[in-house]
Amino acid sequence: MRCSIPNRYYGGEREIEFKKLKLYVLPITLLSIIGYFFYASFPKNEMVKAQVILTTVNEKSNTPYEIAIFAGGCFWNMEEPFEKLDGVLRVVTGYTGGHKENPTYAEVSSRTTGHLESVEVRYNPNRITYDKLLQVFWRNIDPTDADGQFVDRGEEYHSAIFYNSNEQKELAEASRDALVSSRRFDKPIVTKILLASTFYNAEQEHQDYYKKIQLVIRLVYSPPVAIHFWIKPGATIG
Repeated sequence: MRCSIPNRYYGGEREIEFKKLKLYVLPITLLSIIGYFFYASFPKNEMVKAQVILTTVNEKSNTPYEIAIFAGGCFWNMEEPFEKLDGVLRVVTGYTGGHKENPTYAEVSSRTTGHLESVEVRYNPNRITYDKLLQVFWRNIDPTDADGQFVDRGEEYHSAIFYNSNEQKELAEASRDALVSSRRFDKPIVTKILLASTFYNAEQEHQDYYKKIQLVIRLVYSPPVAIHFWIKPGATIG
């Protein structure tokens, strides 16, 4: 039996009420459709920028923080070791140490801008120390490699510590000297300790990349299209 419109919508005042209801529903529906298309047409990169700004404002207003900047080869590999630390608020991949404003991934990879792939670590100094961050940094790089890091070769993959204060500089130099004294490495330590300059955030596709690649690894026996979706042509992993 097919459903029918209830009798309360027919006849006399009920019919008038139904007509009034349509007068309200139609404009609301139309406004909803317009709002949807406005949202869909809004540039997604602008939405991402707005979200980043909002997140930054919230962090600044609610939590004391300091910033540490490290270059340790491919920035895809440097996010995870720091993000897992208690007291680290946020890790952003990006570029620093170069001479061009707002460089792109392609420009940095062309080795014409002088930038290093880096990570900016925002942390709460009341919960984790800069010295602890230095220890994690040294454990995740080869400080004797003067031409990159592991399988990633080229000047954009050089290792460096960028200090934001004299205290950070002193701690970085002390940690390097302690590593030299330990004689853990047969070759000289070549990781540079440099004054921090402007840090440029990398494109959104490079943020939290390790989380995306972990998903790919779980799907390694699935159709190859899953892998090609995440890994850019010519890119290296590791």
